[in-house]
Amino acid sequence: MPAYKRILLKLSGEALMGDDAFGINRATIVRMVEEIAEVTRLGVEVAIVIGGGNIFRGVAGGSVGMDRATADYMGMLATVMNSLALADALEKAGVVARVMSAIAIEQVVEPYVRPKALQYLEEGKVVVFAAGTGNPFFTTDTAAALRGAEIGAEIVLKATKVDGVYTADPKKDPSATRYSAISFDEAMVKNLQVMDATAFALCRDQKLPVKVFSIFKPGALRNVVLGGDEGTLVHV
Repeated sequence: MPAYKRILLKLSGEALMGDDAFGINRATIVRMVEEIAEVTRLGVEVAIVIGGGNIFRGVAGGSVGMDRATADYMGMLATVMNSLALADALEKAGVVARVMSAIAIEQVVEPYVRPKALQYLEEGKVVVFAAGTGNPFFTTDTAAALRGAEIGAEIVLKATKVDGVYTADPKKDPSATRYSAISFDEAMVKNLQVMDATAFALCRDQKLPVKVFSIFKPGALRNVVLGGDEGTLVHV
């Protein structure tokens, strides 16, 4: 029995790269989609926010010295490309997906309209939110917190390369231990940098818990949704 009825899954663009330097690794996206499809089959309503780092990394050198807002808009467009790739892979796996963009590109994806997004989720479709918040100076972490609050998600699942939040960087400090749960306030005091500060504050204010886990660990997403001891739960 799933522990959550509706979740907001935050994927980094980098997660799609696999072992490549940038871009989208086909085998990686197919494996990720299999995990998402398995969760939808449990009856869980899934919304996704995806970053654009894998594509933007390829042009990042050219953005040096660029106006910050312009660079952010480029990043938002990169998330649209990732969202289309993810939705296509979901459809091929037998999952109906809809991409909704915060920036109007109506020939390519439909605009984000909250009631429509809620309708899709209730119909069992996976909704992929593209283009972040639609505003520069906000990260896709903030977009995940915002959309999670808007759609009434019970939890934000932040998929990363590490299997939770640690007392120190596990790559640098072998004695670092994983928190199974930690409060927002404690994470802030210890400066654990679970998400960017804006996203973190929004989740805390809206009493929206965040679970940090590894998307690269097979079965981890399913385990999180079933309420297993996976990753780190950040709560009020």
